[in-house]
Amino acid sequence: MIQESIERPPEAVPKGPFINSGSAGNLERGRHDLAAEHSNAIADDESRGPAAEGVSGSGNGAPEGARSQPRTGGQSAQADPKPVGSFVRRTLGAVGPTLVLLGFAAVFYFGHSNDWRIPKFASVIGTATPESDDWCADHSVPASICVECNTGLMPPDEDFGWCNLHGVHNCVLDHPELAEANTLPSAEQLQDDRRRAETALAMSVRQENNSRCTLYQNRIQFASIQSVEQAGVDIGLVQRDQIIEAVRGNGELVYDPTRTATIAARVPGSVSAVEKNIGDFVRKGELLALVDATAVGKIKSELMRALAEEVLQQKNVTRLEDTRGAVAGARIIEAEAAFAKARAGVLNAEQAIRNLGLPIDAGNFRGMNEQQAIEKLRLLGIPKTYQANIDDLTASTNLLPVVAPMSGTIVDRSVNLGEVVDPTMRLFEIADTSRMWLNLSLPLESIDKLSVGQEIRFTPDGSGRVIEATLDWISTGADQHTRMIDVRATLDNSDGRLRDRTFGTGKVILRDAADATAVPADATHWEGCCNVVFVRDKQYFSSPESPKVFHVRSVRLGATYQGKTEVIAGLLPGEVIAVEGSDVLRAQLLKNGLGAGCCVEE
Repeated sequence: MIQESIERPPEAVPKGPFINSGSAGNLERGRHDLAAEHSNAIADDESRGPAAEGVSGSGNGAPEGARSQPRTGGQSAQADPKPVGSFVRRTLGAVGPTLVLLGFAAVFYFGHSNDWRIPKFASVIGTATPESDDWCADHSVPASICVECNTGLMPPDEDFGWCNLHGVHNCVLDHPELAEANTLPSAEQLQDDRRRAETALAMSVRQENNSRCTLYQNRIQFASIQSVEQAGVDIGLVQRDQIIEAVRGNGELVYDPTRTATIAARVPGSVSAVEKNIGDFVRKGELLALVDATAVGKIKSELMRALAEEVLQQKNVTRLEDTRGAVAGARIIEAEAAFAKARAGVLNAEQAIRNLGLPIDAGNFRGMNEQQAIEKLRLLGIPKTYQANIDDLTASTNLLPVVAPMSGTIVDRSVNLGEVVDPTMRLFEIADTSRMWLNLSLPLESIDKLSVGQEIRFTPDGSGRVIEATLDWISTGADQHTRMIDVRATLDNSDGRLRDRTFGTGKVILRDAADATAVPADATHWEGCCNVVFVRDKQYFSSPESPKVFHVRSVRLGATYQGKTEVIAGLLPGEVIAVEGSDVLRAQLLKNGLGAGCCVEE
C-alpha cells in the first residue's frame, strides 16, 4: 500500500549512542517531508475513484490528521471534470450504432420504394422518361384496350334476360344470334335441340340456375394471345356426341329359380348306386341314383296284400250273389262292405307308392299272378335301360330310384355310394342353364324413373363383355337393410357363357341421346347459384387488335357420360369454350365480383 511504502515503523529508526542532536533535527525534517508526500499521494488516490480511496483507507499506522486534510483539498480540486468527461465518452460511443441503424433504415426504404429491384441508372441520375400509368387494375389489362371500362371498343350484346323454359340467361336455343359461332344450326336442328332439351328436363330433376344471377353479364379479357397461352388456358369445341343417362347399381347373375330342381330321397335309406355327376346333362325321368330303403319294401308289400284281399272279397261277393236266394241278405251286404274295404286298401297302398315318386296303376296288377306282380313291383320306376344291369338274384324290392324331374344340367351333387340319406338331405341339383336371371339393386330415389321394358346393360366383373337385357320386374318394396330397390331381367344363355353367382355392375338406360350437345366435364363451373362456361368471342382472331375476350355464359347441365357433360341449354355446337386452365378465368371472374356476391337469393 502507498501508506505502508512511505511510513516506516518506529523500530526501523536506528537508536543508540551514535545519534546526536544534529542528526535528530535532520530526522525530524525528513519526517515532515515524508508526511507532505503522503498527503499528496492520498489526494491523487482520491481523484482516481472510490477504489483508490478504499485502498488508502485500508492502510495502517497513518495519522488521522495526515489523511483528512489532503482528501478535502484533493476532492475540491478534481470533482468538476469527472461528469463532463463521462458524458462525452458515452456520446461518442453511441454514434457508431446509431449510424448503422440509420443505414439499415435507408436501405429498407429504398428497397420498398423500388419493389426491391435495382433501378436503372437513368432513373437514379434523373434523366429517365416517366412511364404513363396505362393499366386497369380491376380487369388486369391495359386501360386503353379494356372493353369493360371502354364499352365503345366492344359494345355488349343485347340482354334477353332469363329463359323460364330452359332455365338459363340469354338462351341461345331461342336467340341463336347470341351464339359465338360463325355458322349457326339450321331451323330444323334448332327444333330438334329444343325437343331434346324438353325430354332431358322431363326425364330427371336437374340442377337449377338462379334467375337473378348476374355473372352472365361479365366478360373476361386478356391483353394478348400470348397472355392466354402463358396463363395455360386451353380451348375446346362444343360438339354433338352420344350421351347415355342411366341408373347404375350392383347386380348378380343367378339360375332361373323357376327352372331349377333340388332332388332328395323320399324316405331314409342307403345309396346303392350313383349314375350321374356334376356337369352331366340329363333328361326328364333319367336315373340319377338308387336308394335301398326298407320303407319302400313295406309299402310294396302293403299293395300286394291289398290286391290279394281285394281278389278274395270279390270272389266272396260273387259266390254270395250266385246263392242270393239261399243265404240271408245281411251276409251279402257284409260281403259287399268287405269288398269295398279291400278296394280302399288297394287305393291306399297305391297312393303310398305314388308318394314315393313311383309311377303306378293298380289296375295293371289285377289279373296278374303273384309272381308277376312281385317282379313288376321290384323294378317299379327303374328305367328299362338300367333294368338289365340289375342282378335278378340280388335285386331287392326296397330299391327306390332317384330320377331327374326335368331336363337340365346337374350343377350340384352331394351324395356318394353307400351313404345313408334321409329326406332332409339334398342329393342333386339340376338347372336349365339356357336362361339366367339378372338381379340389380338400384337406389330408392330412382324408382320414379324406372319402368318395365327399359334396356339394361350388365358388365360382369373381370370381363369387358356387355350383356343386354330388358327390365321385366320391379320390386314393390325396398330392402329393409340396404334401402335399395331390386329389379330383374331375364337373360338368354344359349351359348352357356354366363355363370351362376357372377357379380358385376349394371345400368338401366333411361335415355340414349345420340346427338346431344356435350362439352368436357372440367369446362363447367358451379359458382354457388348457377353453372357457367367461358365462351371465346367469335371475333377473337379477326385482327391482331381485336379484343381477346371470353364471355361468361350460364348453362343448364344434364347427364355426364365418359368424361363428357351434356349441356341441355346455353350452348350451340360450333362455339369455342375454355377447357383446361379455365380456373384462371374463374378466378378473374370471382375477383371482378369480389364483395358484390353472385346473385340475390330467390
